[in-house]
Amino acid sequence: MNKFFKNSLLQPQTRYQLLATVIVNIITFGHGVGVGWLSPTLTKISTSNSPLDFEVGISEISWLGSMLGLGSLCGNLTIAFLLERMGRKFCIYLLAGPYACLWILIYCASNVAYLYAARFLCGFTGGAGYVVVPIFISEVADSRIRGSLTSMVMLSVNLGILAGYILSTYLDYHIVPFLAIGLPIAYFVANLMLPETAPYLLKRSQLLAAESSFRYYQNKEDTSVDFDELKTAITSQQAQSDTAITYKDLITKPAIKAFTSSIVLSTGYQFSGVFSFINYMSDIFASSGSILDVNTCTIIVGVVQIVGVYTSTMFVDIVGRRILMLISTLGIGLGCIAFGCFTFYAQEYDLSGFNWLPLVLMILIIYLANIGLIGLFFVVLVELFPAKIRSLATSMSVVFLSLLVFCTLKLFPLLLHYYGISITMWFSAISSLLTFFYFFVFLDETKGKSMIED
Repeated sequence: MNKFFKNSLLQPQTRYQLLATVIVNIITFGHGVGVGWLSPTLTKISTSNSPLDFEVGISEISWLGSMLGLGSLCGNLTIAFLLERMGRKFCIYLLAGPYACLWILIYCASNVAYLYAARFLCGFTGGAGYVVVPIFISEVADSRIRGSLTSMVMLSVNLGILAGYILSTYLDYHIVPFLAIGLPIAYFVANLMLPETAPYLLKRSQLLAAESSFRYYQNKEDTSVDFDELKTAITSQQAQSDTAITYKDLITKPAIKAFTSSIVLSTGYQFSGVFSFINYMSDIFASSGSILDVNTCTIIVGVVQIVGVYTSTMFVDIVGRRILMLISTLGIGLGCIAFGCFTFYAQEYDLSGFNWLPLVLMILIIYLANIGLIGLFFVVLVELFPAKIRSLATSMSVVFLSLLVFCTLKLFPLLLHYYGISITMWFSAISSLLTFFYFFVFLDETKGKSMIED
């Protein structure tokens, strides 16, 4: 019980860390709304009763999905350039603009190019946010609750995805952007109260501002001892890296191991298919032969995502990152094998009595994905790298992830259309199981790792 209270997010000393986490995650929630908006909307705009004045076929659908990856790539590169030059707070403010524009484009869409641009901006917001938000949280959070706070990034994304599913299913096409435009406004205003992170201010030799920031996030009057420790650690880190980062810093043994793990983590995340499942959930259920309403199934899975990430938030700082990642990747692999087998045999035999099974299997897959591979992706990614190269390496890794997002979201509907649901699921299973084996052998536990010392 004492250990649980020590790690509680509701302690007086950490309440402003929690508040800051909630505020900056308004934008990740909004990004989730944009992601979740697509799946039910595709079923509306691909029919003869489309609310739009233009047609959307399989080619346009694949581009609508993949534009998220291109936008994410541009967001990664933009934030990678600005993060150390302009600071965390500036980059966080920056996200409000493109997010507001995407809903304006959706509302005003007169041809498919508007939707392409909107999905691009949705990706830009996510790609930029996935870099700056976890770094911001990791720099204001105590190490004992850092995992729980950072995992809230994906919790808020999944809450947004569920909201996007529900809004797009039950509301008219043009009402959704009218409601969603309020999110960037609330996000921008709420961020006015948050100071820049103390580690960044110390790196800029702004000692008074850094101490004020540290005292704010620690929520106590006497922080001199802890602040002096932070200042000493930052000074020591800067003394060891008084020159700019060079390629030699990127090819040290710890750096290479971290980059290898990040590549496997990103590849396993995307080629396991779980992110594609989320974007094309309604199409998956339509292809599986389920007799249940596809949009209802999609909403149910959206709820399961939240339960999964909440589970990871509760346990990540208790059992650690590694064991949750192992359970997650193994479970996804076995679940996708079972899903593929069901749809394969459903073509040969009468399995109508088991038409509920695709929903149950997808619930299992998405739940297990969110307790580890999705829910802890950015927690593990940020913690993998040595402190000196963390910002650059995280940005490079998310750039690589964005390229994978583009590829998988472009290919997934084509695989589904030309090769069928069974082969698509088996491909995802192989990828997930290979990721499991790598994690089992090579992935180190990063719970409690210092964010300022290697």
